[in-house]
Amino acid sequence: MKRDIAFESKGTTVRGWLTTPDAGSGPYPVVVMAGGWCYVKEIVMPHYAEFFLKQGIATLLFDYRNFGASDGTPRQHLDPWMQIEDYRNAISFATKQPDLDPARVGIWGISYSGGHALVLAAIDPRIQCVVSNIAVVDGFQNMRRVHGERLFPRLLEAIQDDRELRYATGKGGYIPMSSEDPEHELSTWPFPDVYQIFNEIKQREAPAHEHRSTLESVELLMQYSVYPYARRILRTPVMMVVAENDDKTLWDLEIDVYNQIPAANKKLVLLPTVTHMSLYNKQSHLQVAATAAAQFLHEHLVAASQGVAVGVS
Repeated sequence: MKRDIAFESKGTTVRGWLTTPDAGSGPYPVVVMAGGWCYVKEIVMPHYAEFFLKQGIATLLFDYRNFGASDGTPRQHLDPWMQIEDYRNAISFATKQPDLDPARVGIWGISYSGGHALVLAAIDPRIQCVVSNIAVVDGFQNMRRVHGERLFPRLLEAIQDDRELRYATGKGGYIPMSSEDPEHELSTWPFPDVYQIFNEIKQREAPAHEHRSTLESVELLMQYSVYPYARRILRTPVMMVVAENDDKTLWDLEIDVYNQIPAANKKLVLLPTVTHMSLYNKQSHLQVAATAAAQFLHEHLVAASQGVAVGVS
């Protein structure tokens, strides 16, 4: 039971899909889902959503402003606070739907949106639980470490040049999301496997994906930190999924953020000897992460509403 949806976010039309479970009857609990760096809704999220629908939970997937089927310019521009606002407006849309339960709303995010999910847990009291996968938690440290001593100065120079260009002309430039040859082509995420896997996903199921962003997006990323918000998550149940060998969104920083969340009802799923990109492969660790998330969402959006005791972990 999938239908196209549209809602307004700060005057811009955002589009997505709302899918309700085949079994049961509404109003259903719902998990709101959006993607990471340069995602469109066709990337990875539908595979995770399948697990949640089997638990009797509706899914709302959407494209951020400036991406995919949604309106907005400049295209391929990522402003994390605009994206968090889109999440909040998606929640507002969901709570007005007659077949959804406004008291049972969860949030799911991955990579960049894994960080957004944690921010949302701190600032939006409508959210009943949050799943954060392989999250970006500190943009500056993330960029500094993944680029290293040779590439990071080049990235800083490109960002500064773009700022001057925007001042002079009103328009900035673009940077590839990743590259096959990161030593010679500057990109945001300098990993050949990111380029390969996203290209495969684009060819297979996400033709609307564009493998680039504005350079200003990277400047905004380097001002982004989840740390101040982690300490404000007091009551919202949170699951963080961390890949032990994640050298892209920095698994050690993710665990540090997890340890700073004061909420008693939190859960860490540590996937040993797993890389970031393995959570994008249906034949690899995606199923493990999706199964754990589905169980957590069921516990807090389904079982809790049925009077089943919810444990603290």
